[in-house]
Amino acid sequence: MSSLTIATRESRLALWQAQHVKSLLERRGHQVSLLGMTTLGDQILDRALSKVGGKGLFVKELEVALADGRADLAVHSLKDVPMELPEGFSLACVMEREDPRDAFVSNRYADLASLPHGAVVGSSSLRRMALLRAARPDLKIEPLRGNLDTRLRKLDDGLYDAIVLAAAGLKRLGLQERIRNTFEPAVMLPAAGQGALGIEVLSARHDVIDALAVLAHHNSWLAVSAERAVSRAMGGSCSMPLAAYATLDGATLTMDAAWGDPDGVLELVSVRASAPVTDLASAAALGTQLAADLRSLVVARGGSLMLPPKHD
Repeated sequence: MSSLTIATRESRLALWQAQHVKSLLERRGHQVSLLGMTTLGDQILDRALSKVGGKGLFVKELEVALADGRADLAVHSLKDVPMELPEGFSLACVMEREDPRDAFVSNRYADLASLPHGAVVGSSSLRRMALLRAARPDLKIEPLRGNLDTRLRKLDDGLYDAIVLAAAGLKRLGLQERIRNTFEPAVMLPAAGQGALGIEVLSARHDVIDALAVLAHHNSWLAVSAERAVSRAMGGSCSMPLAAYATLDGATLTMDAAWGDPDGVLELVSVRASAPVTDLASAAALGTQLAADLRSLVVARGGSLMLPPKHD
């Protein structure tokens, strides 16, 4: 038993996620408190993340709290966690994944196909923009920032005909009735780690890592490790329209990845691979190989990629 403090963003969804982890740890005898924080990503709502620093804006303040001892662990939506963590930090646990798919949310239309020509769809995700363009090039896609409640309110205020959100967040907050249709991965391939919760700690905190081991879900961790390896190898960030999704069948991991042209000029590029995996390293190796295949196809079709810097 121990006393643990969880650092979390203060949005309703983030607090639900932190409270969920808190409850699970308390059932195992730990004393747990929450440290709510507002991150820079929560404060900057008038610009796309790709233009102001990317996903790290949602985790930096939480990492500072870990580093200075105000918190022992931080709970994140894994898709918001940068592919490379700062030195001294580790992803200690990936919990069982919720629905990884994207949700079509609209007050007037049943699904994407029902939208009229020129309808306005809200999303600030470059991945979703690229996939929406591939499925319905006639639509008008407008930026949509803010937490989940803010995005739903903007839809209800009539600013959009439809918006696209992660199904997991809606389900976790009991808002599944807002989902008019759920996109199958073949139509809207999820982001790396979408639907999974990741718990970050200081690498040296072996006591916390040991306490979290019981919350880890092996198959979910294998899948998202492969997905994050694709994104890492591609230089994936908010500035790259990149999707990666893996499923496990027995010992075989099957992965799909897709790259979209930010300017909407080139067609969507997609690849698939399968391989037996036994641990996180072999899962990541499959992701890295798939990224190499995807990168080759993108370059062959005239696309340009900003690759991550090489480390000595």
